[in-house]
Amino acid sequence: MKVILPDQGIRVMEHCPGTVGALLHEIGANPLEVIVSRNGKLVPEEATIGRDDEIRIIRIAHGG
Repeated sequence: MKVILPDQGIRVMEHCPGTVGALLHEIGANPLEVIVSRNGKLVPEEATIGRDDEIRIIRIAHGG
């Protein structure tokens, strides 16, 4: 699975954590601060992910 991190770094993971939430936990990303796309479509934390997926983690910018 290819994971594109918010800093544009790329991680190739040989194993699959199962869900988006498990992946975020594994890489230490706060689910309240990011959105995630799987193969170009936004997905919730409960979405399942597979070894052939491309996951992009996008940091949410907020402030005043």
